[in-house]
Amino acid sequence: MLGILMLLVFNAKRLSDFVKENIGFSVILHDDVRDVDANFLRKTLDASPYVRLTEFVSKEQAARELQEELGEDFIGFLGYNPLSSSIEVRLNAEYANPDSIRLIEDELMALRPVKEVFYQKSLVNLVNENVRKISAIILLFGLLLFFIAIVLINNTIRLSVYSKRFIINTMKLVGATWGFIRRPFILKGMVHGFYASMLAVAMLSGVI
Repeated sequence: MLGILMLLVFNAKRLSDFVKENIGFSVILHDDVRDVDANFLRKTLDASPYVRLTEFVSKEQAARELQEELGEDFIGFLGYNPLSSSIEVRLNAEYANPDSIRLIEDELMALRPVKEVFYQKSLVNLVNENVRKISAIILLFGLLLFFIAIVLINNTIRLSVYSKRFIINTMKLVGATWGFIRRPFILKGMVHGFYASMLAVAMLSGVI
């Protein structure tokens, strides 16, 4: 049971990290930013501990992608391209939370090439709230499994002692100490625990 719990926790953590690492933001650049400044900013972001990956999107590329989504030539209609170049940023999982993103936003807004930092605040809040709820559920489930495991172990020991009560009484009559009487039960429990743990590790390794 505890092995199942560990597998559940491991996969939940992996899923949580996958979801969080797909959270990111767009660093919108000023129209007059030179390519060399944009490249320098991207390299600076790549070197930051909170960044998993970055992608530079020119205003021309952004226009093409938007035209494909809309199915219309909005540039021909407007007579100009209203979009700006941007750097798309994906975060490392531990930084994909509202507080960290807010600090990162303040840090980036202080840089001259940056016009705006855009991200979906509601999505970030929703993802982190759901992760907290799932973590709480897993914790409660884990405590329940741990309690059940302790009860089962305790009952197993009691049944084992009860089934050998006549042998134990005989050993006591011939002067055996409690330490000598306990030793076989302890050794048997250790052997069973070792084999059970090896089996659980093998099963979990195969699943993982």
